[in-house]
Amino acid sequence: MMAAGEPEPNEAAGSAPEPSEPFGRAPAIRPFLLTAGRVAGGGAGPPLPVETQIVATSSGLAALGSLAFEQHDIVAGCRQPQSVAELAARLRLHLNVVRVLAEDLRTAGHLAVHVPNAGTTQDISVLRRVIDGLRAVPDSRDRLRDSG
Repeated sequence: MMAAGEPEPNEAAGSAPEPSEPFGRAPAIRPFLLTAGRVAGGGAGPPLPVETQIVATSSGLAALGSLAFEQHDIVAGCRQPQSVAELAARLRLHLNVVRVLAEDLRTAGHLAVHVPNAGTTQDISVLRRVIDGLRAVPDSRDRLRDSG
């Protein structure tokens, strides 16, 4: 048993004491830090819908070297158009972080954004055509999804 005031064995050797918090605690705070506490981008409008298509602009690709971390990854990941949800999943970032940073990047001219028409996304005939199209795609055995 050690007396009060005696250094821990690893302190005596000059190394830092063991951390009291597990390392797993930091990611819970990280989204807040990445967006500086913001829940919406620099624009005055509502957050980007998850189905919003984003693509890097030529000025965004030219600025890749000057962008920091996640902003760089977002612009680099948007060489081809994709939805906000797809990008968040691919980069393993919180969806709202990607929304906020994408809005900032759009404001800076680094991303082009296409928000689908809300009427089209809620039209049941569009959903039926999508389902029919998916059923028409053959599986790995060249059989249609609905055939036995």
